[in-house]
Amino acid sequence: MSYEEIMFQNIIEVLILSAIQGISEFLPISSSAHLILVSSLYEFKSSSLLIDISLHLGSLVAIVYYFKEELLNINKNKRLISLIIIGSIPLIIFGYILYTTGLIYSLRNIETIAWTTLIFAIVLYISDKSRFDKKISTNLNIQSILFIGVMQILSLIPGVSRAGVTITAARILKFNRVDSSKISFLLSIPALVAASVLSLKDIFNQPTEFNYLVIIAIISSFIFSFLTVKYFLIFINKFSMNAFVIYRIIIALVLFSLIY
Repeated sequence: MSYEEIMFQNIIEVLILSAIQGISEFLPISSSAHLILVSSLYEFKSSSLLIDISLHLGSLVAIVYYFKEELLNINKNKRLISLIIIGSIPLIIFGYILYTTGLIYSLRNIETIAWTTLIFAIVLYISDKSRFDKKISTNLNIQSILFIGVMQILSLIPGVSRAGVTITAARILKFNRVDSSKISFLLSIPALVAASVLSLKDIFNQPTEFNYLVIIAIISSFIFSFLTVKYFLIFINKFSMNAFVIYRIIIALVLFSLIY
């Protein structure tokens, strides 16, 4: 292949990875599961630790930019920001333990993804059946955010979905769909920061090269992430989670057919 063909292929691969990261990070369908599956099916030559960090950075910038008013107005939203930090502590602690011990890698297999995808599709469906009206501004407290934060630990298992399990937890606590989603999005900020910091630790231990793919990864991941958050909140204000439940079940059945 010529240099131009290799460059074009790398750009296409990064755009595909950006779409998977940006869309699945904030939807209840598990970004880690999709990234693992795609990496298993296709050997992306452009995939690397640096690209992975770039993809997460793009998503992080997008979610911070989307909620910039809430985050910048610290005095007005001091309580909310404090609760989000508190709710993120369980995930950060358990994530660090699983990562440093290497246990996190033992969970990364297609069979685990298939079962968690199916099980948590059912849990999401059950939690979303009723109409609830609790709101962040009046009902989010330490007890509720800790419950959601503890449930978020399950997202360390590929296929569970961080967005899915946090939305499910918030729905169990009777928060409405939009505010459940906003809680999930806000909790993604510390989660993305923690994931990036852990990855940076490894990047110093191996040779890396900053190139044009990094810029493309950050920008494209930002665009996909921002649009996903924006239109998901519009969608969820009018419709239920059933579309995502059905999608998860289909993915699980396809995986089961491949495994068994």
